[in-house]
Amino acid sequence: MNTFDLHDPRVTGKPALQRPFRFSLLAVIVASSLAHNVVRAAETSTPAASDSQTLTVSASADDVVTTSPATDYSVPVTRAGTKMLGTVRDVPQSVSIVSTQRMSDQQLQSLNDVLSNTTGIQGISADMDRTNYYARGFLIDNYMVDGIPTAFAERWNLGDAQTDMALYERVEVVRGATGLLTGPGNPSAAINMVRKHADSKEFGGTVSASYGSWNKQRYVADLSAPLSESGNVRGRMVAGWQDNNSFIERYGAKKQFIYGVVDADLTDSATLSVGYEFSQVNTDSTMWGGAPRWYTDGTQIHTRRGYNTAPDWAYNDKENRKVFVNLKQDFDNGWNLTLNGTHTDMRLDSKQIYLDGYFDRNTGAGVSSYANYPVVGGTGYNTGKRKVDAVDAFASGPYELLGRQHELMVGVNYTRQDNKYFSTFENISSESLGNYNDFNGQYPESDWTPRLPASDTQLVRQKSTYMATRLSLADPLHLILGARYTNWNRETPGGEAEENNITPYGGLIYDFAENWSAYASYTSVFQPQDYRDASGAYLSPVIGKNYEAGLKSDWMDSRLTASVSVFRTELDNVGEATTQTIQGSGDVAYIGRKGVVSRGVEFEVNGALTDNWQMTFGGTRYIAENLDGSTFNPQLPQTSFNLFSSYRLPMLQQLTLGGGVNWQTHIWNDVGGPEGNSTWRARQGSYALVDLFARYQVNKNLSLQGNLNNLFDKEYDTNVASSVVYGQPRNFAVTASYTF
Repeated sequence: MNTFDLHDPRVTGKPALQRPFRFSLLAVIVASSLAHNVVRAAETSTPAASDSQTLTVSASADDVVTTSPATDYSVPVTRAGTKMLGTVRDVPQSVSIVSTQRMSDQQLQSLNDVLSNTTGIQGISADMDRTNYYARGFLIDNYMVDGIPTAFAERWNLGDAQTDMALYERVEVVRGATGLLTGPGNPSAAINMVRKHADSKEFGGTVSASYGSWNKQRYVADLSAPLSESGNVRGRMVAGWQDNNSFIERYGAKKQFIYGVVDADLTDSATLSVGYEFSQVNTDSTMWGGAPRWYTDGTQIHTRRGYNTAPDWAYNDKENRKVFVNLKQDFDNGWNLTLNGTHTDMRLDSKQIYLDGYFDRNTGAGVSSYANYPVVGGTGYNTGKRKVDAVDAFASGPYELLGRQHELMVGVNYTRQDNKYFSTFENISSESLGNYNDFNGQYPESDWTPRLPASDTQLVRQKSTYMATRLSLADPLHLILGARYTNWNRETPGGEAEENNITPYGGLIYDFAENWSAYASYTSVFQPQDYRDASGAYLSPVIGKNYEAGLKSDWMDSRLTASVSVFRTELDNVGEATTQTIQGSGDVAYIGRKGVVSRGVEFEVNGALTDNWQMTFGGTRYIAENLDGSTFNPQLPQTSFNLFSSYRLPMLQQLTLGGGVNWQTHIWNDVGGPEGNSTWRARQGSYALVDLFARYQVNKNLSLQGNLNNLFDKEYDTNVASSVVYGQPRNFAVTASYTF
């Protein structure tokens, strides 16, 4: 198996990114915004706490404002789903929003943390550094920042899910097909991270320090200040440093990041934002995949949770730089215009070793899981670069037709994404590895041959136009119609492909009571694939349809929201991994599955039950099947629940207590046995992870918080394949935060 084939347990590439991290004034001033929300906070006192604030949120346009306490788990307005401003109840799809307060309570410090605690999202971890996320049985292949998507290849992980949440105000998740927003994409979910902005005309901010299990140290500063006497030009800087070991022996990670944004009110109705972001994550003795699961006799290898197959020379480093600009213009007639532009440069550099085989219980000799392939692992030196240049412009506003007020949104988008991957590898035979039973992770570094371009190096261009309208058919009845035209072009070393597609979108919302709505929606699915069959040819695009219907409600000006939905997705030509390899390569071969159907139900309650009590509770149950009735992606839990709640004690307002539980049903996966002569089944039973937290407000500036995760120290596997990747054991963190 080719070491840069990431689907087994491996990923590829990037350059040794060892440049020093400098907090330059230029980086602070050259800062921010490429779309979406400007969040304005006005000091006000609430029944919950004398020092709390009221947060004014405008989800990407400043023409409409809705207030909600900054301590809420809910967010009152959003452009999620259709880019038309409204509440979650106005979107005819399942929507989850993770707010700043919830991220603070749960200490959700990375996008990995957020997605692992979001309704309907499931993850599969290839190792400590690489997790892919799924919804409704399908891979989430689009991450957006302020509404601009970046697509990624499943086997080339450049750290998208490791993005630090200190830079973002909230995360919006729209489940189902989201072609109106993203163009090509799986009918799983669209993840949108909304950046922080310079919203304060006074100097202030928050500094925090944390310490936790495995010597984890984290320091973050979030500072805002006016840059002009009137405050019409404002700046904000977020900077952080993190250093930690792990329950995995010898593994260590360092992270550093800085973000700067300048927001300038050009006029009373126009705001220009400019920003810069830099982050770097370096890991040492990094595993490439998990630990082998079975002996050759079929019994399971009882590997300790801290076992590490990586030698001391192994590393995996990632670097991310983004520059962005955003202009928002409001007009007197209620219309607004948003212009976004961004340049992203992401890099990966890694030297690693992986093991993938079955070993004799007595002698430690190994065999491959593939026929006629006498390899039990490999070493790989991989580098990768991803450059994305994108421009997005859209306008929205009201119009009158047949005596009623309606809303229209029109936009254009251009994205150029250049993915360059380079790799060299060396196979490991059973003889060179020696007795696996005595293996302690130490293996000599290869004499690396020159890295060569990987087969999935590609340049992808997308040109899109899109529109949507919200028609008011009657006071309680609204019809949403939209479409997106996409011209998609991909250039690879093996040739060029081009697709043209129109993605229709339709939704109907009926407000049958003051706080309740019923909705139904439809959209089509179009997704070009990076997967190749055994002959090396790319699979044809995935095509299909997505249907959804449900009920939504909100109370207290959307401080509390609830929803329940049923959905059905029908797809053809969905790529699924086989036990074969591509001719002339060690890459895993895929086949296109016809007639894949995913159907199920989701629910979520999120927000303020009272001024002192916040809660999010959501769950999903779905069935995903192939045409022959077999389970599609059985390694994903088809039933899961997420609960988290916080409560400020009325008699002791300084103290907030909370906790939650994430539960998922059993999962399994059939993988090739020794030398491909049989199929063996990996299993993980159902399990629950329980977390607790407490925060004490010492005074109006200083707070102390403690978090305890995996309270009962549950042992569980996050990979469920031929290798084992254990989730984190019980761990803790204590945090001191000072706000001024």
